[in-house]
Amino acid sequence: MKDEVPNLKDFDKRLRDEAAEEPTLEVPHGEPTSKTQIIAIYGKGGIGKSFTLANLSHMMAEQGKRVLLIGCDPKSDTTSLLFGGKACPTIIETSTKKNLAGEQVQIGDVCFKRGGVFAMELGGPEVGRGCGGRGIIHGFELLEKLGFHDWDFDYVLLDFLGDVVCGGFGLPIARDMAQKVILVGSNDLQSLYVANNVCSAVEYFRKMGGNVGIAGLVINKDDGSGEAQAFAKAVDIPVLAAIPQDDDLRKKSANYQIVGTAQSQWGALFAELAEAVSLAPPVRPAPLDQDGLLALFDGSDTGAGVTLEPATDEDMRGKYAVTRESLEVIYDEA
Repeated sequence: MKDEVPNLKDFDKRLRDEAAEEPTLEVPHGEPTSKTQIIAIYGKGGIGKSFTLANLSHMMAEQGKRVLLIGCDPKSDTTSLLFGGKACPTIIETSTKKNLAGEQVQIGDVCFKRGGVFAMELGGPEVGRGCGGRGIIHGFELLEKLGFHDWDFDYVLLDFLGDVVCGGFGLPIARDMAQKVILVGSNDLQSLYVANNVCSAVEYFRKMGGNVGIAGLVINKDDGSGEAQAFAKAVDIPVLAAIPQDDDLRKKSANYQIVGTAQSQWGALFAELAEAVSLAPPVRPAPLDQDGLLALFDGSDTGAGVTLEPATDEDMRGKYAVTRESLEVIYDEA
């Protein structure tokens, strides 16, 4: 056991150093020149980004576009619906195995296609064994080695977690890798909180000379209550589509069925979304402060009217609190 302790300490230090390391956030200046539309999709975990992207990419391909879908979520679930639930070998995992075997990663090892859509997963470390943001950076470095900048696509769709704030997940915005961002949210405070944070990041880098803008908001599981529409209006971005909260959609998604096709009753919805995504310009959002975000919701749902009551030293000490005589000099009134 004594021999293992230094190794554990070194491992712990390496993880901490890796988690603390941020990419060089050098912002390119000038207008983007790539003919390929590279679009980053952000949203709260579980909000329906993968569902939206799988069906959007399938519809775009059905319309004759060349589409590449890249999952940038450590859960590696972006392509699961597209491939009928089948797991896609990730770039990071495949690269590790190939390196150990002294081999080079080939396109066919990591990129697969269905319905005209080309798709791959970056992957990420296991829980507690590395920084997901650094994994994203490493994954894009591998893509560049595979010739990413020479590929011929009309659209490259990148699926990013919006509620992870470390540098790797902000790569498309910070380094102008994408031309525009699509937000996916719903009529709930947490998903709109994440969307607002992404708007803040976009505005921050625009002020630094970046070019990335928000194309708009896709409302998923729309129950008609209107908070997401109110958010889009408040931050001055368009609503690209409102996907209803519908049991048929839920069941088809759970069973890995594609609905972004002309043969589906939902085909028209995704065809309109594809057109909106194609035409929407990247705009500068006007992110809200916390009070502005809370104001979109009924106060009874968000705890409006709550005041902050300062704690005392006695509160913190609880049963161990001891009354101490004050050294303050008190003068009697004359």
